[in-house]
Amino acid sequence: MSSPQLPTVDRRAFLGGLALSVFGVPLAAVAQAPPKVPKVGYLSIGSASDPRRIALSDAFREGLRGLGYIENRSIGIEARFAEGSYDRLPDLAAELVRLRVDIIVAYSTPATKAARDATRTIPIVMSAVVDPVATGLVASLGRPGGNVTGLSLMAPELIGKQMQLLTELVSKVSRVAVLWNPGNPSNEPQLREAEAAARTLRVRLQPLQARGPKDLDSAFVAMTRERAGAVVVLVEGVFIDNRAQIARLAERARLPAVYGIREHAEAGGLMFYGASPVDVNRRAAMVVDKILKGAKPGDLPVEQPTKFEMVINLKTAKALGLSIPQAVLIRANETISQ
Repeated sequence: MSSPQLPTVDRRAFLGGLALSVFGVPLAAVAQAPPKVPKVGYLSIGSASDPRRIALSDAFREGLRGLGYIENRSIGIEARFAEGSYDRLPDLAAELVRLRVDIIVAYSTPATKAARDATRTIPIVMSAVVDPVATGLVASLGRPGGNVTGLSLMAPELIGKQMQLLTELVSKVSRVAVLWNPGNPSNEPQLREAEAAARTLRVRLQPLQARGPKDLDSAFVAMTRERAGAVVVLVEGVFIDNRAQIARLAERARLPAVYGIREHAEAGGLMFYGASPVDVNRRAAMVVDKILKGAKPGDLPVEQPTKFEMVINLKTAKALGLSIPQAVLIRANETISQ
């Protein structure tokens, strides 16, 4: 006795259902697979326990939120901090590469250099880099080339203005010390600009090296011995991490000091003039967004600061016995009195 035959339509329905049960996944579900969540590496020379360093990474996260990204849902962030040690940066950068991040955001010149040495394919967004052309990170500001772009602090270009402000604060100053770190390639273009400004202002320059916190005391002793009348502290990660110590040493030596990073004035330094690293870090999120949407880093021009600030610490001025000229005071965006 022959088996009854299923109708053609029913047989097709049966076979279709069998296929779905074998593979176990509805075709609609395959077509609607969840999109890949991009992963961003964040590399900083600073310390993860430093409130100001945390504020910088928070500013970057704030910038992402403003563009509609939600951390751990539509974007992932892997943050690594070198705790002030340049030697740790290459290993941390290599770790981010092994994690297969889609973009690396690097805060500072040394962090950007370490990231670029670790990869020439993953896009790198530099943040608060002093002079990306002079340090060889990009070919030019207008067309960086390679896998690096981002934002510059324009620190060398501002050295002349900082030294001019010092001569206005201390009208008869004839010798100005410059605190710099030869271990950081971004310090060299700043030092060259300081030398040029010194010739224009007709003051003698006294460059003093400090590679780490242990060198700071001896540097300020040398300033006192050589009778410096003021000091310029270059933009440098080691100096930012030890800003309170530098402010105390400058006050003890009775030296008016000007800085290129705001955190110095907040920690007791006399005067800050420059771009805001917090604002720069927030804007780095916009560059990340462009790259995630398909832009090539080598085609994105390096952005320059659009906002500059002057902050004067009046409490420090009083401790130094220094009267701030009204012509300087009225140009300050903010004063600190406590």
